[in-house]
Amino acid sequence: MEKVIEFLFGQYSEYSITHTLLELFAVIMNIFSVIYAKRNSILVYPTGLIGTGIFVYILYNFSLLGDMIINFYFVIMSIYGWYYWSQKKNGEVLHNVSRTSTKEYYFILMLGVISLISIYAIYNFYDKWDSWTAYVDTITTAIFFVAMYLMARRKVESWIFWIIGDIITIPLYFYKGLTISSIQYLIFLILAILGYISWKKILNNSTQT
Repeated sequence: MEKVIEFLFGQYSEYSITHTLLELFAVIMNIFSVIYAKRNSILVYPTGLIGTGIFVYILYNFSLLGDMIINFYFVIMSIYGWYYWSQKKNGEVLHNVSRTSTKEYYFILMLGVISLISIYAIYNFYDKWDSWTAYVDTITTAIFFVAMYLMARRKVESWIFWIIGDIITIPLYFYKGLTISSIQYLIFLILAILGYISWKKILNNSTQT
């Protein structure tokens, strides 16, 4: 058991207490954020803003530029999503859970391509093509950019992109030495599957109504 713990968390002996506590706190905030998203609660955004803001700092220090930009983008989209979800008319919520339209699929395709090109350019600028993780990082960036946009627009398909991105990110973060964050994404994966099921039920109920 001791060897397993050493294998999973041994790299944290090289980190400062401040770094470890920051990562742990950010993980807790992000988990709360996903739980609130699963419940279709607007609290997804204030909790998410705290967690993603901290991860911008952490990921910069680990040279995961793509994921750092993802979290900065999450901060911006969280502000937008908070505004979008909170819009009401005559006391009624204007934007409920819905499906992605054909027009929006064209937009997210463009968003994915632009994010790939942008992250590629950033890695080139900083000369960070020193590991296969950089290439995987660009792919997960595009996936999470799309997922966050769809989440902000309250689209049920956002969960599908979260699931795909989480599956890729779990081993990537573990390989990079961010074990706590890797475990976080494992929890995210489980919550994303449950979130998809939950939002599908909400969508089906609203359709029947």
